[in-house]
Amino acid sequence: VQLQASGGGLVQPGGSLRLSCEASGRTFNNGVMGWFRQAPGKEREWVAAINTYSTRHADSVKGRFTISRDGAKNAVYLQMHSLKPEDTAVYYCAARNGRIISGAMDRAGVYDYWGQGTLVTVSS
Repeated sequence: VQLQASGGGLVQPGGSLRLSCEASGRTFNNGVMGWFRQAPGKEREWVAAINTYSTRHADSVKGRFTISRDGAKNAVYLQMHSLKPEDTAVYYCAARNGRIISGAMDRAGVYDYWGQGTLVTVSS
């Protein structure tokens, strides 16, 4: 199983980016897919997650970021608007085979697979 994240780059404050993560090797349509990020010198933090019936977003990105998925492409996306310098980080996608309650989707330990990360830099 591989998760291939892409879409990162350099963007000015207030700008937008769309991250993509395509899975190969198995499907996760009945499972959970999520995004985490790790800024330099900081611990990894959860950003957003999606399962078959709900989405959740961290308070720090709520209203600015939106997670979505395309079952046909076995992919998950993170649309990011109104980016701030503090959003600068390496963004990782993650996937879980089975279902889990929505409240647990923010725990890194519940995910079975991780992508390699894509760097997002927000700077003028």
